Amino acid sequence: MLILHYTNMVNAEAALARLCDPASEVSAHYLIARDGEVFALVDEADRAWHAGVSAWQGQRDINSVSVGIELDHPGHDASGRMAAYPTAQMAALVDLAQAIIARHNIAPDMVLGHSDVAPGRKIDPGEALDWAALARAGVGLWPDAVVPEKVETLRTGDASPAVAALQQALRAYGYELAHDGVFGPQMSAVISAFQRHFRASCVDGQADGETQTLIYAACRAKSQT
Repeated sequence: MLILHYTNMVNAEAALARLCDPASEVSAHYLIARDGEVFALVDEADRAWHAGVSAWQGQRDINSVSVGIELDHPGHDASGRMAAYPTAQMAALVDLAQAIIARHNIAPDMVLGHSDVAPGRKIDPGEALDWAALARAGVGLWPDAVVPEKVETLRTGDASPAVAALQQALRAYGYELAHDGVFGPQMSAVISAFQRHFRASCVDGQADGETQTLIYAACRAKSQT
């Protein structure tokens, strides 16, 4: 499993200081600076403390089964917006991720953001990361273009078979989620995480037709890998 993060710090030097400080109890295998410089911090065979409380496909000790890459980035600003990831940094990420994926035979659907494995708790690497471009470079999964289904938006508070079906699809993709047919806060957090990854233009935690269509498309794409 490969997990991508942003540092949410002012620069790479500050991030390095924190990632290399045992007292912080935070670490990652790699840090990529905005200019594309790559810092190897923890051997890939060793456990780094980058995922925290997280889960994916029933695995709840993500740190033990993953490689973590931190991207030097200031994170979301006070208004919730993000700066773009620099071209040099993205190029370095592609090169590094391709090598990690090859070494560990990581499946496309196991290349994830921190927000995917810790929805509601984490929002990095955020909407500015171009997951589609990464997938075109062989890093991660991206569903084929879809025409949004004309279906009713599913919202917080809804309870229906349609909610249960969508929960099952999200669980099949890998998200940790109850399968009770009730659209509660946990489901909204998971929907937001999915949108950050696959529909960054609108992250609202509600399942409109486009979001529902993309969820089922992602499941189909996963089944074909």
